[in-house]
Parts: sequence; C-alpha cells; structure tokens
Amino acid sequence: MNQIFTRVSIRKYQDRPVEKEKTMAILKAAMQAPSAANQQPWEFYVVTNKEKLKALSEVSPYAGMTKDAPVAIVAVYRKDCLLPMYAQIDLSIAMENLWLETVAQGLGGVWLGIAPLEDRMKDVEEILDIPENLRAFAIFPYGYPAEEREQQDRFDESRIHYVE
Repeated sequence: MNQIFTRVSIRKYQDRPVEKEKTMAILKAAMQAPSAANQQPWEFYVVTNKEKLKALSEVSPYAGMTKDAPVAIVAVYRKDCLLPMYAQIDLSIAMENLWLETVAQGLGGVWLGIAPLEDRMKDVEEILDIPENLRAFAIFPYGYPAEEREQQDRFDESRIHYVE
C-alpha cells in the first residue's frame, strides 16, 4: 500500500537510463490488471528514441517533460477487442498498476492522458506508426526522479455515502 500513499506525478528526471529489468517489471505489473471479460486489450510501446520522445512531448501542452525523460511507455488498446466500450477503463487500471510499480522500482513518472482527444490520439499514432487496429490511450514518461514532492492527503470523509 506504500506506493498508493506516496505516488506523485514526477516531471523532472535524472540524466541516466532506466534498466530494462525495471521496465519489464513495470510492464508485467500493467499486464496483471483485470479487464472486462479478461479481454486484455492493451499493447505497450516502450520509447527511448530521443527524436520520438521530443515529438511525443509536443502532442499536448502538458507533455513537455517527455522530451527529457529517458523512456516513455505509450499505452494503446486494440479496437477489435471483445468489449471495446470497456477498453479505456481496462487501460486505466493497467496504467495505475504501471504507475505503482514504477514507484516500487525507485522511479518516478507522470500519466499523460491522450484519449479520448481524437487529435492527440492521432498525433501519437502517427509519431509511433501505430497500426490502424490500435488506438493511443496514454503516454507515461518516467525515469529516476530529479525532484521530490509530497503526496497530498486526498481523503475526504464527506464524500462517503452509506446506503443502509
């Protein structure tokens, strides 16, 4: 549970590569997520190419840090999955697993939403030459943190409603 209560958005990274073993652990955690009817609609693009990272940093006004990250994972989903109306929900669960394992690996990152904004989705798909049967969902730049931040306490008991 520690990662849930310490995870923060990290937008500044040290200039050092991330070990492939750590990236593999992050991807394993992502793929362990539950999905509707166990459809597992996800695919993941691991981007370390500096030109591609720079291009990805320009798809959104909030993605600038991607150009300085040593690696980014781009999560995509298959359009032809069993229950496509749940694919983005499935990817959200996978992304949370991915993020929590990133923290467990001593790394930091930030989830950049791409879907459902069609222009951003298409830009990402074009940059990475993603096949037509896949749709871009999110960009997750990460690396060794070059900043420290405290997580906010978001618990608000007034938002809990009991139906008895």
